[in-house]
Amino acid sequence: MKNKQVHAAVVTNQSIPIAISARHCHVNEEDFYYLFGREAALQSWKDLSQPGQFASQHVLTLKGPKGQIDKVRVLGPFRTATQIEISQTDAIKLGVTPSIRMSGDLEKSESITLIGPHRTLHKKQGLIIAQAHIHMDISDAIAFNVQDKEIVTVEICGDVRQLRLMNVVIRVSPAFVLEMHVDTDEANAAALQQYSIGKLIKME
Repeated sequence: MKNKQVHAAVVTNQSIPIAISARHCHVNEEDFYYLFGREAALQSWKDLSQPGQFASQHVLTLKGPKGQIDKVRVLGPFRTATQIEISQTDAIKLGVTPSIRMSGDLEKSESITLIGPHRTLHKKQGLIIAQAHIHMDISDAIAFNVQDKEIVTVEICGDVRQLRLMNVVIRVSPAFVLEMHVDTDEANAAALQQYSIGKLIKME
């Protein structure tokens, strides 16, 4: 019988800052003006960590078959397609079953109703649970020896717990700064506090 090759998991020394991504909504221009009215403007309320991204002054309500969630923040700038990102806990409250997907993968995704101050809009698709991912620029990708859209495992180093999160997507762009995004359920599972870090796991 041949011996199977065993790969050992090695935690790298490079630290990755972790940000907790709460439920939010990206919108295209058409949907924004439909929901908020033509007199509205997508203005920044607070800058986000990724360059050019911001939380806007606008919030809306998500309505599903079993419940609704109020005050969901709209992020900017505008996108080509409206995308709503929630956690599994949110999905249970709404009574919907969105799949875990990479951002931008909206084909045949879950439907949801958006309630704005001006009008209500039913989206036939656009609701997802965002797959955990790491933003990085090209120099970071070289340092970590990874490529865009590669799937990796990360050890999350919380103050109380340590959690290994699998199926984390690498996203590489010159416009990105190094940061891992997890949703609120993942953050709660790891008991994350502000300024937590993760470390990439490599198989040897």
